[in-house]
Amino acid sequence: MTAAAPEPKANMGQPVPRYDAHSKVTGRATYASDMPLANPAYAFLVTSAISKGRIDNFDLDDARGVRGVIDIVTHENAPKLKESKLFSNGGYAGTTIQPLKSPDIAHDGQIIAVVVAESYEAAREAANRVKVSYTVVTPSATFDSPGTTTAAAKGQNSQFKEDPKVGDFAKAFEAAEIQLTAAYGTPPQHHNPMELFTTSCAWIGDDLVIYEPSQYVHGLKNGVAEQLGIDADKVRVVNPYVGGGFGSRGSMTPRTAIIAAIAKRLNRPIKLVPTRDQGFTITTYRAETRHEIKLGASRDGKLVALRHEGAEVSSRPDAYCVGGTKTTTRLYACPNVDSLVSIVRADRNTPGFMRSPPEVPYLFALESAMDELAVKLDMDPVELRRINDTTTEPIEGKPYTSRSLMACFDEAAKAFGWSQRSPQPKSMAEGDWLIGYGCAATCYPTQMGPAAARVRLQRDGRTRVEIAGHEIGTGAYTVIAQTAAERLGVPLEKVAVFIGDSDLPPAPVAGGSNSTASTCSAVMMVCDQIRRRLFKAVMPDSLTDKAKETVGISQAPTTQAAKSDRPLDIEKAFDALGVSVVEEYGEWKPEGAPLDSFRAMHSGHVRLVGGHQMKDKIAYAFGAEFVEVRVNRFTHEIRCPRLVGAFAAGRIMNPRTARSQLMGGLIWGMSSALLEATEIDERNARYVNDNLADYLVPVNADVPGVEVILLSEQDDHINPAGAKGLGELANVGTNAAICNALYHATGQRIRKLPVRLENIEV
Repeated sequence: MTAAAPEPKANMGQPVPRYDAHSKVTGRATYASDMPLANPAYAFLVTSAISKGRIDNFDLDDARGVRGVIDIVTHENAPKLKESKLFSNGGYAGTTIQPLKSPDIAHDGQIIAVVVAESYEAAREAANRVKVSYTVVTPSATFDSPGTTTAAAKGQNSQFKEDPKVGDFAKAFEAAEIQLTAAYGTPPQHHNPMELFTTSCAWIGDDLVIYEPSQYVHGLKNGVAEQLGIDADKVRVVNPYVGGGFGSRGSMTPRTAIIAAIAKRLNRPIKLVPTRDQGFTITTYRAETRHEIKLGASRDGKLVALRHEGAEVSSRPDAYCVGGTKTTTRLYACPNVDSLVSIVRADRNTPGFMRSPPEVPYLFALESAMDELAVKLDMDPVELRRINDTTTEPIEGKPYTSRSLMACFDEAAKAFGWSQRSPQPKSMAEGDWLIGYGCAATCYPTQMGPAAARVRLQRDGRTRVEIAGHEIGTGAYTVIAQTAAERLGVPLEKVAVFIGDSDLPPAPVAGGSNSTASTCSAVMMVCDQIRRRLFKAVMPDSLTDKAKETVGISQAPTTQAAKSDRPLDIEKAFDALGVSVVEEYGEWKPEGAPLDSFRAMHSGHVRLVGGHQMKDKIAYAFGAEFVEVRVNRFTHEIRCPRLVGAFAAGRIMNPRTARSQLMGGLIWGMSSALLEATEIDERNARYVNDNLADYLVPVNADVPGVEVILLSEQDDHINPAGAKGLGELANVGTNAAICNALYHATGQRIRKLPVRLENIEV
């Protein structure tokens, strides 16, 4: 596995090193847990030992006897908080299950008490001495558990408004020459970011400062203010760096307002650092899913009918679902499509966003089924996808703004050596190892949200960029700095970027792969405002519109590709203005954004647009993934020596950081196929492997070779930056490619994840 930065191609930015590389490797980067507090108290959580029932009483005498204990907060003496709606229903909260509100228990690991002490050690010791008596009710754990309820997702969740369909699926499927029906399943999975779910709260008079790893500082700020019943201007959220998020930090947590309220009552800063196992229940996760795919095709491989039925687990009070059929029903050309998504309510904590939330489980089913169909047709799986490639999606007939799916397949297949594949299962081997090749498509919707930025340019070229984006490890500092440097024509080393602070101009949630497209588009717009202001100072008013365009001062929006070729003489412009500093603020919103976008942006509400939701177009990034697996015919060990992915995602702002994201995604996709699963004790609806010793994640030795190919793609229909977003692209489809390769190696079709050696029958 090499780490060399790729050479830049057409429509790609420079592969400059990360802006924050030195800070991170030297330990100077500050995370939420690193923030210094004046004379803090330390909090430790007590969580429920049952999954459903009621707290009868607490015995706190032993806990209160621990030296240094300041307070123990339960539902009996907790500060009262206001309700907040679920994030996916237009609110702020990741769950509406509010801890310390009543004695009722809704899921395992629910927060039932907070111990506050002079030291972390004292708080932990006291928390372990809290004794709780319960009345236990038998919980419903997951699919097929007694007591669960099932209902169609449509109408229950504001983010899932349709079951896409077109034509007459039933009639077309019945008449199809080739038919396939198959069922698939994916397990629950947890994010497990490196940084724990820390919250520190400090009051300065009536103003609250929160240090917490967040993927949406403006959402957290407004959500906590709503729960506390105070003005949002009184709350500030600070987190310059986030130690991984993967969706787990996108919405307001159930702990933050509690810690803030306790800090207010005690008139003292409080720091909470939950344990790794508590992170499995006090935040969200990827819920388990089930799928039934029906495909009908003609003998030449053309799809004539497609139905995707999916089911997802959620909590009792929250109808959270991801509904990936909005993607799977639009990926290939098919005249007759049907779909249905259902929600199964169980006694579990509410699921939430996890990297590529809809596409990872839903494309596993579709791309596995496409491989099964190729076998039925005795057709190469790549050719089957080529036959069903399309420039318009089938549900509404919208054209793709750009679609390089088959170009990705061609590039990846060539690099992988797909032509050397013997198509018959079990026909390739080396010694005791059966060898299998598999492939799958990947895609992810191009999404954008309103964003604001402030840019300050000094006479000497030093530039300050302020935007409340988020550095979750993907390179946000770097691409924002590059955008400003390129647009203003200043050296990159003179650009300072400030993000991760709710006092800065608002940006959208760092989720849905929208951050680069949104923040860079806003920064570009503000830099253009500065350019226009400077050029206007040195150019006559009579300058023609054509000439203005050539120097980048046209009022029309400009794409990155159309950036001015004419250098800006900063010294001359500043002399003409008679100043040494120029500062501009601006608010950008994507085409098709709602009228209330800017108001929503400031109030911490999400207004993402794009993907299939565009008025007359559809925008997706695409890719193709090829894998090699090896299965030992005697021990049934599974190895994955090679992953190759080719990806097209509009303008690649920085090939170096993009390659790192895509490499990590490929590895995580392999992990979702072979390693990751949160095991549930179905008798008690409890997570069993709630630690990094038993929850399996890959290490370097699990994937010796990973190759990422970046395709140059021009898309002038999406946003000024021309970027589609790729952070959630590469881990989609990999799980299907792995299972397709396992079939090729063993002749055994496995439709339920994860695949472990005990599942192999050779």
